[in-house]
Amino acid sequence: MTGASRQAPTPERTSVIHPSAMDLSALPRDFVWGVATSAYQIEGAVDEDGRAPSIWDTFAHTPGRVDGDDTGDIACDHYHRWPEDIALMRELGVDSYRFSIAWPRIAPDGSGAVNAAGLDFYDRLVDALLDAGITPNATAYHWDLPQALQDRGGWPERATAEHFAAYASIVAERLGDRVRHWATLNEPLCSAWIGHLEGRMAPGLTDLTAAVRASYHLLLGHGLATQAIRAAAPGARVGVVNNLSPVRPASDRPEDVAAARRADGHTNRWWLDPLHGLGFPADMREVYGVELPERAGDLATIAQPLDWLGLNYYFPAVVTDDPTGPAPFARQIHRPDVPRTGMDWEIDASGIETLLMRLTEEYGARELYVTENGSSYPDVVRADGTIDDAERTRYLHEHLAACARATDRGAPLAGYFAWSLLDNFEWAYGYDKRFGLVHVDYATQRRTVKDSGRHYADLIRAQRSGGPGSPVIGSRAGTR
Repeated sequence: MTGASRQAPTPERTSVIHPSAMDLSALPRDFVWGVATSAYQIEGAVDEDGRAPSIWDTFAHTPGRVDGDDTGDIACDHYHRWPEDIALMRELGVDSYRFSIAWPRIAPDGSGAVNAAGLDFYDRLVDALLDAGITPNATAYHWDLPQALQDRGGWPERATAEHFAAYASIVAERLGDRVRHWATLNEPLCSAWIGHLEGRMAPGLTDLTAAVRASYHLLLGHGLATQAIRAAAPGARVGVVNNLSPVRPASDRPEDVAAARRADGHTNRWWLDPLHGLGFPADMREVYGVELPERAGDLATIAQPLDWLGLNYYFPAVVTDDPTGPAPFARQIHRPDVPRTGMDWEIDASGIETLLMRLTEEYGARELYVTENGSSYPDVVRADGTIDDAERTRYLHEHLAACARATDRGAPLAGYFAWSLLDNFEWAYGYDKRFGLVHVDYATQRRTVKDSGRHYADLIRAQRSGGPGSPVIGSRAGTR
């Protein structure tokens, strides 16, 4: 596997540029501090206890699809090491753990027979989380569609949305007496656009018609699953998670301004408007030129009332007109002299504040969670085995400060989940990109809390104590 970390010659901590403390007083007293993962990225054990292949197993095992030809076959071996990972969560002091349930562990064929061993695994995980004082926050779908359903057409087919609701009912019936917080989908944009239009994620298609149909059925699946979860687990609080970006034109040229409007429709409005009873944006229907597979009542099903809304934020988008490119005919530009993460993503902490306020003011969100936010950088392993990740610490600190500002402005932000608890299989990037608060040595599966993880724990303690803010960045985070 790839992803070896740099070695530092001495245990001295790399200094962090931002030296100021953070005022967390705007966050509510019951603010939820969490960490997040997803099944295929950490579990491994892909052919154990009745689990069948998912589209990501197929994609990752296709040569050339994933950097280094890495796969999720072992990943972080969380399927066997979950007690250790729960202990790490306790060490960080988090309130809640956001994890996804692997559909091919529960219904290997996508529908029909239920795999008892798969349900038993999540049963044990949930009980252990509760015993540790950590609230389970379950996501029903984080991209691992059973390959058997893909073979029957996948998300471009309406039947997949119906099978998804049936699967969601199964897991909610089994776990809903203990799991109150549910997300139906994680980042349907990635499933539809990146997986079916751009081909960079499973199932690896480049077909606009398939992508638009998939987007429709993903949202329909969300609505059907919301109904199914609530029926199976009365009292469940159900939401959905979207990855959003503020979009700005690269210039004031009318062509770039129009491109930014299209890019905003593609990235944001196409996913938010239907959820809030506004239907699919008419301008984007025209851009795509694909007839939606609508049936009477579908829009009402998609617009089921949400108990909460999840925001995943990583970067802003600055775009220029690209009339010869693929829909939405807008190309994101690479701006020089702008700070970037190890993923080459622009860093703009103000973007998370902008989005939280947009969801509040434009869409009337009543309860918001930042369900993912994080950064990839190469870690420095010091001679004493500790992990220096000053850049990630600063990224985390600045984005949480922006969350606090949004809360002070009236955003109903109820919690924050750092991405990710562990370094993991980062989809088409394989194991080279590390987002974790906890370092994973993939050869030995040894876990080590990074400086960013220690700093996150310090922030949690500071906010709970009611103090004015966090320790100063630049102090040795996590020193006891």
